[in-house]
Formats: sequence, C-alpha cells, structure tokens
Amino acid sequence: MFRRFPLALALAIGLLAAHSASAMSLRELRTLEKNEAQGDVHALYYLVGALEGALEAQAKAVRLGAKPSFCPLERRLEPRMARELFDTELRRQAELYESDMPAPLVLLNALGTVYPCN
Repeated sequence: MFRRFPLALALAIGLLAAHSASAMSLRELRTLEKNEAQGDVHALYYLVGALEGALEAQAKAVRLGAKPSFCPLERRLEPRMARELFDTELRRQAELYESDMPAPLVLLNALGTVYPCN
C-alpha cells in the first residue's frame, strides 16, 4: 500500500475539502522545485502526500455517502505515479490551470481522468 510520509505532507491534500488558500499553488510548487537544493525531491513528496490525501479524503467521503470522483478499483495506483499523473494533467489541460491554483487540484483532476467512475 502507500508508505506514510510526514504528517505535514500527508495533510496537504486534506485542504481540498477545506480552504484551498492553504494548499501549495502551482507557482509555489515550481518555485520550490527551482530554488531549493533538493526542491524536486520535496515537490515529489508533496505530490505523493497530495495523492495519499486524495485517496483518504475520498474514502471518507464515500463512507459518508458521497459518490466517488475517481475509481482506481483493481487498477494500479502507486505513490511513485503522482509526478507523472500531475505532469500529464498539466500538459493535457495547460490552458485550464493558472499559476495561483492549488497544485492538489491538478492531481485530483488527473485522478478523475485516469481513473473514471462508470
């Protein structure tokens, strides 16, 4: 299953259901990648935390009666896939995303596209 990362990273996506201003924006994620010594690694950890958070948030919502927004079912979904899902969604819908939008939103949209519910 998914490895546990530091609590701060795992909770980052939990803000999808709360106040989106607290989530890292696309601009902030790009800045982190470019300006930090290990920025690419930290950005990857953030995206993995966002992926795990999306899975947990959806599981809770479904338990409370909501319809799922993505359905991996028996198909593979691993933490290492977070970066590629994110980058592919940004390329696919480049005109949709602005730099001040929350990075977890891109990942959540990618999950809905790659793992649609029937």
